[in-house]
Amino acid sequence: MDERAKQIIDRLESAYPQAHCELNYMTPLQLVTATVLSAQTTDKQVNKVTEKMFADHPDLNSMLQLTREEIVGYIHTLGFFNTKADHLYWMWRKLKEDFGGEVPRTMEELTSLPGVGRKIANVVLSNAFGVPALAVDTHVFRVSNRLGLAHAKDVEHTEQQLMENLDRELWSRAHHLLIFHGRYCCKAQKPQCELCPLKDLCEYHTANQ
Repeated sequence: MDERAKQIIDRLESAYPQAHCELNYMTPLQLVTATVLSAQTTDKQVNKVTEKMFADHPDLNSMLQLTREEIVGYIHTLGFFNTKADHLYWMWRKLKEDFGGEVPRTMEELTSLPGVGRKIANVVLSNAFGVPALAVDTHVFRVSNRLGLAHAKDVEHTEQQLMENLDRELWSRAHHLLIFHGRYCCKAQKPQCELCPLKDLCEYHTANQ
C-alpha cells in the first residue's frame, strides 16, 4: 500500500473511530436478511423493520413459517418490498435445503442465494465471519473514486482496485470508514470539502478548486 493510501486510511480512522456496520443483527442469518433488505434503503429504515421481525422470528425455523404475504407485512415500508419479500422467502428455503440451515462462508455459495450479490456477500463475510472483504456500495464507490483510491466506472472494478491498492487486513475496516465518510462528509450532491480532513489528498477536491 502506498503512502498516500495509508495516510487516507489513517485520517479516516481518526475522523471516524466509531465506524461500524449500522445494521442491527445478532446472527449471520439476521445479517444476511437485513442486508438483502438494505438495498436502496437506509440502515435506519431497515432497523425499524427488523426490530419487530427478528423479535417475532429470530431464527431460520421461525422465519420459514412466514408466508410471502406475512413477510410483506413486516417490510412494506421499505422500497422494493415485493421483490425483497420474494428474495427472503426463497433465500431462507435455499439455506435450509442446500446449506443445512447455516449461512455459507464463501463468495460462491453466498451469491447463489436469492437476492445476494457480491456487495451483500462481502458484508456478510466481513461482519459475520471476520473474512477480509470490501463491499462496495454507493458511498464506497463515490468516495474511493473521488479520493483516487480507485479509478473505475462500476462497483466491480472499484472493488478490484481497492483490493489492489489497500492492504488485505484493512479491507473490512476501510469499507466502514469510506461509508461513514460518504454519509457524513463526502455526500453525493454537496460534498463538504471545506470540512474534509482529506482535501489535500483528494483528487476530486484538487480538480474542483
